[in-house]
Amino acid sequence: MDDVYEILIVGAGPAGLTAGLYGSRSNLKTVIIEKGLPGGQLLNTEVIEDYTGFEHITGVELAQKMEAHARKFGVEIKTGEEIKSIRRVDGLFEVKTDENTYHSITVIVTAGGTAQKLGVPGEDAYSGRGVSYCAVCDGAFFNGQVITVVGGGDAAVEEANYLTRFGSRIYVAHRRSEFRAQKILQDQLFQNPKVEVIWDTVVEEIKGNAVVNRVVLKNVKTGEIREHPSEGVFIFIGFKPNTYFLDDHPAHDESGHLITNDRMETNIPGLFAAGDLRSQLVRQITNAVGDATIAALAAEKYITHLKHKQSEASA
Repeated sequence: MDDVYEILIVGAGPAGLTAGLYGSRSNLKTVIIEKGLPGGQLLNTEVIEDYTGFEHITGVELAQKMEAHARKFGVEIKTGEEIKSIRRVDGLFEVKTDENTYHSITVIVTAGGTAQKLGVPGEDAYSGRGVSYCAVCDGAFFNGQVITVVGGGDAAVEEANYLTRFGSRIYVAHRRSEFRAQKILQDQLFQNPKVEVIWDTVVEEIKGNAVVNRVVLKNVKTGEIREHPSEGVFIFIGFKPNTYFLDDHPAHDESGHLITNDRMETNIPGLFAAGDLRSQLVRQITNAVGDATIAALAAEKYITHLKHKQSEASA
């Protein structure tokens, strides 16, 4: 068998890098496996203004600082490997990637999730330049501007309510003639004079120059297509947590987010979760690093307890 790690972390976003820092600081053999580059969604975020201590920093800069800080304490970071499966075998976690097989006493899953995209022309091209999937992250950048929100569930309506703090006008485009969101959220939206709902409508294309300046809308009932001025497009049509590689199927909520206790441990002993794939109220950098701090320190205590029991058994 290959060398056994004490902590194996899936994903090198803010949560993963923080867990790696704390695991290594605890003098535990710690590795982070990341299919892309260290930083996760930070690499897709142009400017960050809501992370304590940094009034203004680019996502790339923050990612680099987090990576350097974690590496300072000796964490291994393996990039370009995608996790294929994680399962318990003979008291250890067997982690298979597309290239290697690893074994670890504990696993901290910080693989985040993926915002569902519209898949329309201009969406990827203007990501970070008018297209966003997080109102709390980016809303303040659109102060006094016209914003289009896409979606009709709780997230879309709640985020549209939040964006009224910044936008001069908020349009909500929804493909149906009624929302699926909770009624209390709908009531708040309908009562706000800044908001106009565009029913039975989908986004066909997102256009602009250096940044977004309009969207192409299509009425699904009449087929009418028109261009609509908009400086921001916030898309909330679903978020899928990256948990597909977990063979043991830990407990999760109805949307697939992992359920943990206050130690960030799932119902599978030794398997911890932190960040966006954990069932919780908000998904921000600050709570991701908080989750990861708890998870890494809880993993250390789990390992210490396990070693103590094994020592007693062999005495």
